[in-house]
Amino acid sequence: MDPDFSRASGGPSFEFAFNSVNFSDRVLRIEIVAGDDAPGAKGAAGEGCLSLADWARHRKRRREELRRGKGGKAFGLKVESGANCKVEAEECYTYEEGNEEPVAMIEESPPDIEQDGEDGQSSDSSWSMECTQILRVKSIYISSAILAAKSPFFYKLFSNGMKESDQRHATLRITASEENALMELLSFMYCGKLTTNQPTLLLDILMIADKFEVVSCMRHCSQLLRSLPMTTESALLYLDLPSSISMATAVQPLTDTAKEFLANKYKDLTKFQDEAMTIPLSGIEAILWSNDLQVASEDAIYDFVIKWARAQYPKLEERREILGTRLLPLVRFCHMTCRKLRKVLACSDLDHEQATKCVTEALLYKADAPHRQRALAADVMTCRKYAERAYKYRPLKVVEFDRPYPQCIAYLDLKREECSRLFPSGRIYSQAFHLAGQGFFLSAHCNMDQQSAFYCFGLFLGMQEKGSTSVTVDYEFAARTRPSGEFVSKYKGYYTFTGGKAVGYRNLFAIPWPSFMADDSLFFIDGVLHLRAELTIKQP
Repeated sequence: MDPDFSRASGGPSFEFAFNSVNFSDRVLRIEIVAGDDAPGAKGAAGEGCLSLADWARHRKRRREELRRGKGGKAFGLKVESGANCKVEAEECYTYEEGNEEPVAMIEESPPDIEQDGEDGQSSDSSWSMECTQILRVKSIYISSAILAAKSPFFYKLFSNGMKESDQRHATLRITASEENALMELLSFMYCGKLTTNQPTLLLDILMIADKFEVVSCMRHCSQLLRSLPMTTESALLYLDLPSSISMATAVQPLTDTAKEFLANKYKDLTKFQDEAMTIPLSGIEAILWSNDLQVASEDAIYDFVIKWARAQYPKLEERREILGTRLLPLVRFCHMTCRKLRKVLACSDLDHEQATKCVTEALLYKADAPHRQRALAADVMTCRKYAERAYKYRPLKVVEFDRPYPQCIAYLDLKREECSRLFPSGRIYSQAFHLAGQGFFLSAHCNMDQQSAFYCFGLFLGMQEKGSTSVTVDYEFAARTRPSGEFVSKYKGYYTFTGGKAVGYRNLFAIPWPSFMADDSLFFIDGVLHLRAELTIKQP
């Protein structure tokens, strides 16, 4: 069922048979009723397509009205499978736009809505007038075989609802805002093409194709929308489509493209933070899903998430729900600093039990063996939770001792690709780490050697805090070296730090840059440069 016979696929076209009495076996009666005029289609007033922003605002307003109970009641029609195929009306609440079931009924002969019954009213129109007013009626000739082949909805309708051979009429009821979209859909089911590339009408067609289960049309609309220029507005709109549409396989490429667009546009989240604060939840999820976010550290991601949630969800209960179910799973706690993890435990915006679980898992990951960490980051089921992003400040592993004197060992791993991007004058900074209450960091450089004769790799140690405080530190830099894989000391010294000062060695490996980056370099093991800095404070 639902073969793809679009023109692009080279399949058959039955355009000649659309609304043709000679090639049709039934009549489809379309009742157009009054209702909220959704944008994207011409309504009774003949208004043209509106902008995507208007389309989105209208859908948002209607959803809010339905949530508040202002959507009123509607009548859904069900077709019974008995021999007489009686049409019954059952009272039901209006579904959210895009999720409601199509209204259909089968009848033995076309009803005349102006013809009175015995009590002066048509029995077919009495219930409809109780619900809403019929604005106009369209009748078109259809081939039940073609429609049934393209749509499970019509297949069920014609196979279960029209058992008597003399039943040649089916009735659909739609709102005025769906009229153009339905006509485009019916035409597509015959010829595999649409007559529009207007995004608002394509969205309407996409939604009504979902309603009538025409997957090939959903796929075609998705392809056309993907071919149009993507904007923040359109990307957010595609992500905000009803779940029955956005989760459909046929539309997944469109939503994936929208997510990718937002992730790329807001890659530098620090730069666009003010703008990102106004983005709705679906867009924030798309951004946080990305591995390529250029942020100082995962601490900055966590701070942004809390700030955004407080601004968007003032009520604590609702904020906790959104954070717990939608946003916290996208924060990579295992790459946060221990100082920030302590603040997570004390955050009143979070459910304490969930916060404790997140922090515990992060600490267990930090304490795990390197090969286990790499396995978790590579596993398709857990990679999003443990993979590093493109942090501006590279994560460290730090071991601290307080006896017999304050000491810490910091491990910094850099990939070969990261090092290659340093040439000719780049720098990579580590996250801050602390010793005796002072904040320190490492920075890897590509710079000229002391005599400015050639480029080389340098490593420096800096103190973070500025001020009058000074501290004397013994330090040693080491790197793993092939073939043994053991750490080999490369430089050691001592320095009295004051805030903002740094010390190090411009040519750590005593070789030019090309030799350092060569394929046979002794310092890259499986494509990773392993650095170690040992800091000791021996003076009181």
